[in-house]
Amino acid sequence: MSSVPSQASHADLDARLAQNAAAVETLLESLLSETPAAGEILRPPRLVAAMRHGALAGGKRLRPFLTVETARLLGVPSAQALRAGAAVELLHCYSLVHDDLPAMDDDDLRRGRPTVHKAYDEATAILAGDALLTLAFDVLADPETHESGEIRVALVRCLARASGLGGMVGGQMLDLAAEGRFEAQKHALTEAEIRRLQAMKTGALLAASVEIGARLGGADAAALTALDAYGRALGATFQIADDILDVEADAAQMGKATAKDEDKGKATLIGVLGLDGAKRERDRLSEAAVKALDGFGSAADALRAAARFAAQRKS
Repeated sequence: MSSVPSQASHADLDARLAQNAAAVETLLESLLSETPAAGEILRPPRLVAAMRHGALAGGKRLRPFLTVETARLLGVPSAQALRAGAAVELLHCYSLVHDDLPAMDDDDLRRGRPTVHKAYDEATAILAGDALLTLAFDVLADPETHESGEIRVALVRCLARASGLGGMVGGQMLDLAAEGRFEAQKHALTEAEIRRLQAMKTGALLAASVEIGARLGGADAAALTALDAYGRALGATFQIADDILDVEADAAQMGKATAKDEDKGKATLIGVLGLDGAKRERDRLSEAAVKALDGFGSAADALRAAARFAAQRKS
């Protein structure tokens, strides 16, 4: 099976991504209003503005797309699926706001605009990230997302474990250590260590985006296993593609600085496999993600196209 999608599938995926991104944007606009929710006292305008700057910057919205499409595959009403997808996106946006801080990646641009700490200040950016993070769990815990408390608990636990100590945050810590932040002597990571780091830092949230949609739809054990294999392969594909883009793309194309990984000595599979080897591994993983969906028929075509998009994207 070719790793390059047909023009028809490109067009269909682009349309569905755009439709989903617009729906997510509308919901995020509502969730990030200055009007306090029940139980809140006040939403400080500067904090809300910084949160909106970090979360309403556009983009493909791939993570909520994965949540919504997986949920759709299992018959979940669109309003519930969108709320779960918005929660995933809120958490993703928090991670970007904090990753861009001077103490982390020290980036000035994100999606072609000043990063939150540049548009506002570092303290506001930290608080905006904190607030986006907690709002994500607020949305998942709300009965509007699902009437079953048991399902809502499963969604919260899934997102927490993917994004926390043993997932994204832990992966970021491993990444900082790999840069030599904490030791005078830098330790070169093995291929297995790099794959583990990337599975935590990037792959875990992408996989969770799929799992949340599956759990929202009450997927059985076999479906959860298949969708987990899909999500993990897609997550690994996405990270390798990102590393390749950091080498090959320019800043205007990406909407952020490029060529940072080599400058900072970041551990990537390109350093182990070479650029051509990394491209082959990216394509292999993309096809593994597609194959994991064999049991779902044509209803999963959008998810298959997303796996190919993750490999072939240009920004």
